[in-house]
Amino acid sequence: MNMKTGILTLLIALFPFWAAAAIADTDKYDKTIVVAPDGSGDYTSIGDALKKMRGDSEEKVRIYVKNGVYNEKLLVNYTVNNLTIEGESRDSTVISNSDYASLRNMGTSGSYTLRIDGNNITLKNLSIENNAGRVGQAVALHTTGDRIHVKNCNIRGNQDTLYATGRNARNLYDDCYIDGTVDFIFGAATALFRNCHIHARGNGYLTAASTAVDNPVGYVFYKCKVTAADEATDVYLGRPWRPYAGTFFIECELPANINPQGWHNWGKAENELTARYGEYLCSGPGADESRRVGWRKTISPAEAAELTDPAVIFSSVSAWVPE
Repeated sequence: MNMKTGILTLLIALFPFWAAAAIADTDKYDKTIVVAPDGSGDYTSIGDALKKMRGDSEEKVRIYVKNGVYNEKLLVNYTVNNLTIEGESRDSTVISNSDYASLRNMGTSGSYTLRIDGNNITLKNLSIENNAGRVGQAVALHTTGDRIHVKNCNIRGNQDTLYATGRNARNLYDDCYIDGTVDFIFGAATALFRNCHIHARGNGYLTAASTAVDNPVGYVFYKCKVTAADEATDVYLGRPWRPYAGTFFIECELPANINPQGWHNWGKAENELTARYGEYLCSGPGADESRRVGWRKTISPAEAAELTDPAVIFSSVSAWVPE
């Protein structure tokens, strides 16, 4: 089954729903909790506010976080739903930690600064960072839940910065900045990145998707700007963490630092038969496809339109209405 057939089959089987909500804040939330480091809010730490979240509740709660650096390791439990964590300002509301995979043998999954296992969670106007440095895998944001919307956020790290995973999880990233070195956007989720700034801090791979065989999409970067540090002279768009990795760059700006081949097979020739990689109408000095690997996919205008339409790639019998 090719990519287009898979998407159309999914559409026939399920009912797409996508709408924009334009509702005043007073109508959006049943409760707002304020976190402020100076004691002027309800709590001084985000972790303490999260402890007050009721599991399996339909109540819509906003945790509003005032400016400051919060040195915390945070978990949004799988029983938490309908939560928004909103910072006062993107660059000055910072959640920071420095765990890494080999520290106390915690592994990649345990190295997160912020992990979201709940559903219908929104992050807005935040900086989420892992400051461990170049010590191997060190996750800043780890998401496993469904219907995760990350808006106007900075996500910073080195190797394995953003772990967007969950075989049936849907993620939307709007107007975000994400940086790292090796495999710094990775996992199994279906994720759409719109108008994001992706920055390679060193040589490596922008993505390492582990898309499931029955998922026709994977990661889609739409109208994103990719940049790279001067030291990043050999940057690939992606390599397959799992054989059926799906990653597509559509109408993105690519720098000269991109390796002319574009895509890597992770040293396994058999991945070339299964990985689903492609580009469409990209621009910039790194967008020249004349030397790209021959096993990448050719994307038609119709397929590009489907891949960038949330109503298509996020099709579900349950409605998702991101803010």
